[in-house]
Amino acid sequence: MSADKQISQVMRIIDANFNRLSEGLRVMEEIARLILNNQEITTRLKTIRHNTVRGDLFFNQELLDARNADEDVGINLEVSGESKTKDLSSILVANSRRVQESLRVLEEIGKLPGIHLNSDKFKEARFNSYTIERDILSGLLRQDKVTRLKGIYVVVDTASLGSRSHIEMTRMSIKGGATAIQLRDKQTDKQKLLTIARNMKELCAAGNVLFIINDYLDIAIAVNADGVHMGQNDLPVTIARKELPIDMIVGCSARTLAEAIQGEKDGADYIGLGAIYPTGSKSNAIVIGFELLRQTIKSIKIPVVAIGGINKDNIKDVMAAGAVSAAVISAVLQADDPEKATRELVGIIKNG
Repeated sequence: MSADKQISQVMRIIDANFNRLSEGLRVMEEIARLILNNQEITTRLKTIRHNTVRGDLFFNQELLDARNADEDVGINLEVSGESKTKDLSSILVANSRRVQESLRVLEEIGKLPGIHLNSDKFKEARFNSYTIERDILSGLLRQDKVTRLKGIYVVVDTASLGSRSHIEMTRMSIKGGATAIQLRDKQTDKQKLLTIARNMKELCAAGNVLFIINDYLDIAIAVNADGVHMGQNDLPVTIARKELPIDMIVGCSARTLAEAIQGEKDGADYIGLGAIYPTGSKSNAIVIGFELLRQTIKSIKIPVVAIGGINKDNIKDVMAAGAVSAAVISAVLQADDPEKATRELVGIIKNG
């Protein structure tokens, strides 16, 4: 085979992989930009596209001259067993693989004599793409859980349970229509609490209800909870985000607009804002008022879960202000019939 013929065939490889790379990067970028609304990831993808896909006019002309799509034996090639049904996560992963494979091909082809490609540039982009894939997939998986956060968020607080058990209260709350259950406990030893958390997680999973652990990162990971909720005096959200599995959401408590904005910047998936009204569940709770709830909802992009003194008399106003969910403690835990109390709250939300 002549050297010119070989160069022409290699140019076909480069052209095909530039096309695959550009197409895969575009799909990833659109998901980051339009689904996740994540400017930082979108910018990282644009940078990769700019640094790898674009070439000078002469080089692009050489690629076009070598292109012969009609004789490409891979055009109608179908892989046996390939799934036809896809969701956003599988589309993201498929296109990430397409990008990574193309970058690897270009990296290797660039090592050939007479081929003017910077192999190191494609290698660097490939390793960057691994991190970006994880970040986008994490966002998609967490977004699905945040979407399910709407409605009544029951905080099963050990100090407010009275004679009822965690399991009994969880079961009644789920039957009443709660969409999220949080285990909050500052007094039980962790070995016992781990067992309680596992049992609550099983009930929530069976009822398709989100299960959140307050404060304890280790227990949340151990029972594969749907998320963890961090207070202002707990571990920073940034640390929690790094330690958690990619699909686990992080909530962050806030009492001021500044704390809510910082929580969003740190990577929280939702803000728990309160206390909106005076509450008996926390003797030291600072009442921030209804106006700050409105202001916070307008100022941040992530959902706001309102908490503190919310009951059947004021929950309609809280939801009308734009809160995605209402977290309740006393309104359910101290009711004569917690299941009925939860159902009443759910009904008020549904009826607007």
